[in-house]
Order: sequence, then C-alpha cells, then structure tokens
Amino acid sequence: MNRVRIIGKALANLPWQERPKNCLAPLWRYTENPIIHRNPLPGVARIFNSAVLPYRDGFVGVFRGEQTNGVPYIYLGRSADGVHWNFEGEKIPFVDESGAPFMPPYAYDPRLVEIEGTYYIIWCQDAYGATLGMARTRDFQTFTRIENPFVPFNRNGVLFPRKINGKYMLLSRPSDSGHTPFGDIFLSESRDLEYWGHHRHVMGKGSQWWQNIKIGGGAAPIETSEGWLLIYHGVTGTCNGFVYSIGGAILDIDNPSRVLYRSGDFLLTPEEWYEERGFVPNVCFPCATLQDADTGRIAVYYGAADTYVGLAFTDVNTIVQFIKEHDAAEAGDREEGRR
Repeated sequence: MNRVRIIGKALANLPWQERPKNCLAPLWRYTENPIIHRNPLPGVARIFNSAVLPYRDGFVGVFRGEQTNGVPYIYLGRSADGVHWNFEGEKIPFVDESGAPFMPPYAYDPRLVEIEGTYYIIWCQDAYGATLGMARTRDFQTFTRIENPFVPFNRNGVLFPRKINGKYMLLSRPSDSGHTPFGDIFLSESRDLEYWGHHRHVMGKGSQWWQNIKIGGGAAPIETSEGWLLIYHGVTGTCNGFVYSIGGAILDIDNPSRVLYRSGDFLLTPEEWYEERGFVPNVCFPCATLQDADTGRIAVYYGAADTYVGLAFTDVNTIVQFIKEHDAAEAGDREEGRR
C-alpha cells in the first residue's frame, strides 16, 4: 500500500502512545483512560462528547457539561498536553451580533473546527425542537452566535475544516423529536454560513449489526491523499438498549457526498468499564481528532457512556488501510446522493 498523507499542519505536541504489541485493532485506547472523570468542576456532574483543537502552544476544547440540575451546556477547557484539562467554571457566554447575551436553553455534543483563522462551534440545542446551533470566535473570549443552519429536527452537525469549491460544507443527521430508528448522514453547503442548500445524502445505516439502526457524523473530516477520512458513530439495539460504536469512511475529496470506502467492521466498540458502565451504558461517541501531518498520527477523542472522555490513537496508514480492506460501501453510498 502506498503511503497515505494527511493534508494539513504539523502538530509535534500531539498526545500519543505507541500501538501495543499484539494489538490488531485499527484504534488503540490510551492506557490512562478516562482522561476526564465524574464531577470535573462545581455544578457539573459529567463531561463527555467534547471537541478539541490546537491553540497557541497548547490545546483548547469545548465540552458537553451535564449540570447537576440535569441540563446540558457547553464549557470551555484548556490544556498544555491535550490530556490534562482545566475548565472555566461558567458556561460559554454566547452573544448575538450586537454583543448582547444570547444563550440557548440547552446545548450539547459540540464540535469545533478552524476555517481560515476563525473557530466555529456547532452543537445541538432547542430551537422549538432539537436542531443545530452555531457560533464563531477568534480568541476564545467572545463567542458570537450566527444563524441556526436548519429547522428542527437535526443533530450531529459537523463542519469540514476548509471550503470546497468556495463553499462551506456541513454534515448533519436529520431526525425527529426522539431517539428513533431514522438517522442518515446528509451534506449541505453554504457560501456565507447563513443560507444552506444543495442538500445531498451521504450514507445511511449499514446492514452490519453495529450500525443497523442509525449513524451520525463524529469528528471533523480529516483531509488525506485518499480523500476525506470521516470518523463517525453507528448505533445498534439490544435487549438492554442502544450500543454506540465508532466507524470510519473515506469520502471523495471534491464531492464528499460520494463515499469511496466504508468499513463494514467497527473501529472501536464498548469494551472497557468506562465505556460499558455510566449514565448511558455502552457508548463510544467520537467528536474530535488531533492529527500530525508530519508523522500521520491521529488522536481520537470520544465520549464514553455519557459520563467520561476517552482517548484513542491510530495513524493514517493504519486506519485508511483498515477501511479499504473491510470496505462495505453499497451502491447508494457511492452515488452523489441527489434524487
């Protein structure tokens, strides 16, 4: 196999552990998991499903904090090494374009991406039903909300880290008011981050047991020489409830509604105590990656059991080779997604 390249920046201080001996899995867990435990700061019972990015000499993150009153919100965290985090005690203070406070009733499962020097947060919130909220910042001091991309119901909004053909690209998972069996990934585009259209179907649930109920976007796609590497979540049902696993796909670099490869085997599924036991058991929910273009190393941040944050590692050659060798993309995945 030819060497796969990450298209992007070097990140020499990426958190990293070498692959354990005799490990055949495409992702391997950090031995000190979970990196964030229960009751991480006053008034917050659990932090999970969170997103991080390099910032200045360290890292910054937006974190789903489940408050002790049960309402989820987004908190800001900073870290020197990407593993040990310090959190601000108050919720992120969102404002409108005039600078006036503009706080959503609740907010959860944030993603974070940098595009042309501006950082964008996208999350799920109430807008007369669950849908996507979005804000921008350049300094992680002022967080200005911009228009919600869609009407209810929608979740799992994920922005691409650069424009494609001059347009912003957004993955989302239209749904309804509950955790129902419907859940396919769609792609939408915008010239201004305000008006969204040209909606395209990317892929639906798979026939494999681990993703046979619904799927959803996870971390922001990683640009590689093979296409966009998408790490997503897949859901199945058991007699004891849902199980969330981590999957991987490669999308066309110029038309990411087309799936080139899609692994029929999961990359990671709940097996450790912190993934199997918690507020919502049996959940591995990816929301972010860090990657180093020089070495090809990738660190994956994922929520565990709606209670903890876990960290796993891979490299771009390993994960791309695994996805291609276990390719189970169907005809509907490979088409443009326009009907």
